[in-house]
Amino acid sequence: MTFLKTILIILLIYYLLKILARWFAPKLFGYAAKKAERHFQETFGAYPGQESAEEGIWGNTKKQNKRTTKEASKDIGEYIDFEEID
Repeated sequence: MTFLKTILIILLIYYLLKILARWFAPKLFGYAAKKAERHFQETFGAYPGQESAEEGIWGNTKKQNKRTTKEASKDIGEYIDFEEID
């Protein structure tokens, strides 16, 4: 009877921890993420060449997309035709 009672207690503790992890894990990970973000901001900070968040990582892409195909083909370079040597 004590063996069955021990197994029941172990299962109860297991499921209780599982339920508590579902409730508190997102809050714990959110706290850790905010703390890491603060740490990175303090460590690296804003450097002089940093772009604004509105431009995005690659700059203002709206201006780049307005180029025509003729302009794009001029930027490619010259065409080189290779010949086979026997």
